[in-house]
Amino acid sequence: MPLYTTDALILRTYKLGESDRIVVFLTRDRGKKRGVAKNARQSRRRFGGALEPMTHGRVGYVERERRDLVRLEYVEPIRSPLAAADGEALGYVEYFAELIDECAPEADPNETLFRLGASMVDAMAEGVAIEPLARYFEYWLLRLQGVYEPDARLSDEARRFLEAARGVSPFALGGVDVTRATLRELEGAHRALIESHLEKNLKSVRVLRDMRR
Repeated sequence: MPLYTTDALILRTYKLGESDRIVVFLTRDRGKKRGVAKNARQSRRRFGGALEPMTHGRVGYVERERRDLVRLEYVEPIRSPLAAADGEALGYVEYFAELIDECAPEADPNETLFRLGASMVDAMAEGVAIEPLARYFEYWLLRLQGVYEPDARLSDEARRFLEAARGVSPFALGGVDVTRATLRELEGAHRALIESHLEKNLKSVRVLRDMRR
């Protein structure tokens, strides 16, 4: 049973038994995987804080035939958004992770989706304003899913923001002029498309709404 090593984004974890965790992670080259992290709940020595959502790390895992779960051996963190994100941005960590998890099929390589997620981690760590970044992420995620449909009712400023988003990296969003009202307009349009595409409401969206109250 060979040990596979690759870059990955941690998406979420679940409790398993008394001491273990199931970890959902998106690899750069082999798609989304689910693995067991032995003793992850009892000892932080092996995984530390590397299992937090949207942690970008180097993972090692063993995959066996006819087994749905891989065995996660280690995660070496490269970058985490939690190190630099403020209170408002922290709510979006779960949001980004949940969206990627919902959109990434099991074991289907999608390096473009991985790179989009990794760029969000880097941008958050660099302090890019979170609301423009979230609208940028939603826009590109919907495009990658092949379901983005321009809304004819969008304002001119919203259209200008999306046009700019097509041609800049997330690190350049600070140079794109956009009002909070326009960001909220885009948020509504994007959420409607996302919910229609996934045919469900996201748990993290409710968390974000509660944070604004």
